Amino acid sequence: MSTKSKLAEKHQELVEKVAEGAEQHHVPGVAIGLCDSDGEDYVFHGVTSIDNPLEVNAGTLFQIGSTTKTYTATAAMMLVEQGRLDLDSPVRRYVPELELKDEDVAAKVTVFHLLNHTAGWLGDVFTDTGEGDDALAKYVAGLGELDQLNPLGAFASYNNAAFVLLGYVLERVTEKRYEDLIKELIFEPLGMKDSFLNPRDIMTRRFAVGHTERDDVLKVATPWALPRSANPPGGIISTAADQVLYARFHLGDGTAPDGKRLLSETTLRRMQEPTAALRGGALGDHVGLSWLLRDIGGTRIVAHGGSTNGQQSAFELVPSRGLGFTILTNADKGAALHWELTKWILDTYLGVSQPEEAPLDLEAGELEPYTGDFDNKNAIVTVTADGSRLVLRARYTEAGLKQVLAVVGEIPPEPEPIFVKPLSGDRYVVVEGDAKGMKGTVVRDDAGRVVALELGGRLAHRVK
Repeated sequence: MSTKSKLAEKHQELVEKVAEGAEQHHVPGVAIGLCDSDGEDYVFHGVTSIDNPLEVNAGTLFQIGSTTKTYTATAAMMLVEQGRLDLDSPVRRYVPELELKDEDVAAKVTVFHLLNHTAGWLGDVFTDTGEGDDALAKYVAGLGELDQLNPLGAFASYNNAAFVLLGYVLERVTEKRYEDLIKELIFEPLGMKDSFLNPRDIMTRRFAVGHTERDDVLKVATPWALPRSANPPGGIISTAADQVLYARFHLGDGTAPDGKRLLSETTLRRMQEPTAALRGGALGDHVGLSWLLRDIGGTRIVAHGGSTNGQQSAFELVPSRGLGFTILTNADKGAALHWELTKWILDTYLGVSQPEEAPLDLEAGELEPYTGDFDNKNAIVTVTADGSRLVLRARYTEAGLKQVLAVVGEIPPEPEPIFVKPLSGDRYVVVEGDAKGMKGTVVRDDAGRVVALELGGRLAHRVK
């Protein structure tokens, strides 16, 4: 049976799966788009807002969050092919005034390090530098305040700040605003007429607002928009159909729908090849050039989801099978929904499923080496043993609370404890709750001591 016929055959089953999952996870609105070489399918469910509800439909705009990083990377690779940007050149070639806390890193960090999350400095920083055309320049001027958490190039640890710097590099190389460049290089050639980087462009359109739960009560999340400085790592607003156009491009040979070549097929495939290890944690097995890669039974999945204030998205490609899909949701717990739907789609449409791994059955004494306090500057994660499992409790630092406030606009509740069990290969798995099945990793020193913990793609180092 062809994938095309399966798209049609499974449509109603997908509709029911979405409705069931949205109700279970308290997600008001969902938009899904799937494509393969022969066809497309879409599912729209629910409403844009519980306060001012409009039906989610083909024209509904969602924030795609960090999927935007792949657009920034795609634009960068276009400039590489034009001979205007060199991945191996120091960033100071393009931004001579770059200052970092570690002068050696400032001198040696390359464009490549920005693209694959190996720059090593504190990454989750969302400083609002205003809505002017100098927003990225002002943000970059403050990078010298950020701690260098990991040696340059040593580990892949998720880094939003590095992508702001990359966006500024693109501005300096082209002498154009980042937003204009993405429109010129990607949106317009691909026919993405419903994709934007300026909130003012969507105010007359149907768009989803985020939702979050506080004390078991679902409410609209504010503020809605990210600061302009966050555009390169996470600012795109789009529809399911436009995301399918983008998926088709990255599944294809580098040409636009009208046949114009935007990238060589060699470069597209290079972006989807491993450049740094993620060790099988929350974000996958490897980082490509911005893409997050995981391998399931010999099948390479090329992906990058996104998270903003109350909106969660998934974006998945299976190049060897020609399938791509996006899942756009307007609630924090949309992450749990698209986790479930992603597994179901891969299994149902392609027969690709991750075998369940049995956690290690360790006693309290054997869990002791994993316990302690781990710091990533924005949060301290305390790990304790509880029977045969570990409990991860995070508490925000003052700096971390400031960053959360910048995004969500209010003091958040204490994060819920996360219950995990170790797996083989210095990994662990969440064993209950919305994140059940999500994996993380630990890092050991030469003596075998656990010295760092990866949570959500970020490394936190042992301090106790």
